[in-house]
Amino acid sequence: MKSSFKSVALIGKYMDQAMREQVLTLARFLVEHGIAVFVEENTATHLDIKNYEIRSMQAIGAETELAVVIGGDGTMLTAARALGNFGIPLVGVNRGTFGFLTDISSDLMLSSMERIIAGQYTLEQRIMLCADVERNGVMVSKGRAINDVVVSKGATARLIELEMTIDGQPLTRQRTDGLVVATPTGSTAYALSAGGPVLHPALDAITIVPICAHSLTSRPIIIHNTSQVDIRFSRGENARIQVDGLPYMELELGDIVHVKRHELTVTFLHPADHSHYKVLREKLHWG
Repeated sequence: MKSSFKSVALIGKYMDQAMREQVLTLARFLVEHGIAVFVEENTATHLDIKNYEIRSMQAIGAETELAVVIGGDGTMLTAARALGNFGIPLVGVNRGTFGFLTDISSDLMLSSMERIIAGQYTLEQRIMLCADVERNGVMVSKGRAINDVVVSKGATARLIELEMTIDGQPLTRQRTDGLVVATPTGSTAYALSAGGPVLHPALDAITIVPICAHSLTSRPIIIHNTSQVDIRFSRGENARIQVDGLPYMELELGDIVHVKRHELTVTFLHPADHSHYKVLREKLHWG
């Protein structure tokens, strides 16, 4: 069988030693099908994988045609951010908890990969967000999110006050634990836990979800993904910003977080029979 891909990179959840055998199993399978296999350098080092070509994330983006991520959604988010500039498709094998992004179950890994390399797959474009922090007129931080940008209170229990505008138009000024600005991909992450809606990944939309706002009228809203959201930290002892759950940055009073759609997208690859609604049914135990 002639493969649709000549080279495949393997990226594993390298903190988990139980991942080693699964990475090696897939590597052997791909080699048997005449595909060049590259193993991401941290994966190879921490899982003690040898006898395969080792590549950095940068080299994977430049040299390979497909990246297979074995782990959970956190591993996929890390890989997607690192490879976002290159446009190569990513496919996920779930070894985590939920697996909204790593949607192939580990027991179906080889059968799913056989269909994928035979050309039986679909491609899906997912938007990203960029988050810039402005302090006294100067941009002091830039971030890229596939799931969400979260502005929230710090370690104290006291609420903070946030002012939000959309495309320059004032919308809310509220005391709250924070705000989640999420992509359709991120609508099944923190935004869902905060009471936000589930968005289909193909929607041209961004959802904004308040976290425990001190107001009975505060509700999530959905806006077009061409809009810009500006969030100003106007009152409180401390606040912070987190992008995709990465280490947070402390905000100072008067800081403004600018959130808008990133110019690049991430390409996810799924087996041909993939269904977003099936994933929701299984992961959220609907029906």
